[in-house]
Amino acid sequence: MSHSEEEIQALVRRVVLRTVGPNGIEEGHSTSQAGSVSRGSRSTVTEMDILAVPKGGTLTVPDLALITPLAREVAAERKVELVEQPIHVPDARPTSRTASTQNVALGADHGGYAMKEDLKAYLAELEYEVIDCGTHSTASVDYPDFAYAVAKLVSEGRAWRGIIVDGAGIGSCMAANKVPGVRAAMCYDHATAVNSREHNNANVLTLGGMLLGPALARQIVKVWLSTDFGGGRHARRVEKIGDIERRFLR
Repeated sequence: MSHSEEEIQALVRRVVLRTVGPNGIEEGHSTSQAGSVSRGSRSTVTEMDILAVPKGGTLTVPDLALITPLAREVAAERKVELVEQPIHVPDARPTSRTASTQNVALGADHGGYAMKEDLKAYLAELEYEVIDCGTHSTASVDYPDFAYAVAKLVSEGRAWRGIIVDGAGIGSCMAANKVPGVRAAMCYDHATAVNSREHNNANVLTLGGMLLGPALARQIVKVWLSTDFGGGRHARRVEKIGDIERRFLR
């Protein structure tokens, strides 16, 4: 039995509502198969909007729409182009914003400097664009400064992912997670790298330069950068992490 496009969209909406609850999709929100998002008030584009668009597709959003950091990350992973459609100036030319290129912000303190330099060369081999946030020597510095520099680039969408190295990886993880929109994960093996991406959609990786050998660090970085977010039930849970953060930003 065939169904009309409207019936299919209604079915998808019911499934999403049942999965993420009524707060996951606001009233007045609609996502068409053509890839457009609209709401009665100022729009907010979430990862659910991106997941509704086929990989490699285009999502048109109104001017001034709020696009969550998680939505931008999922768009980059699914290669979904976000096109902003002006609504206040009808005769203006629409501007298009493509998903972020795969650039990686890389930072370290003095305890992670040697590993940072090794990873910088390795990331170049893997054809990632590297933004080196320092430090640039083994002179003693404070890890929160460099954790913040990396996390800020990720939070602002100027870096696709971020990697921070300090002596143990713990302090930088704590500091980075204070920056809105950042989900930093300290990983120490293949399993934690995969889990932090598949389940938590981590966008910043922290490593212990004094605890890991260079070969293991390279393996962690490679798998962390290449592992996609699992979506589904994990998307609902990651969104709840964002909800906790937003309670303290009001």
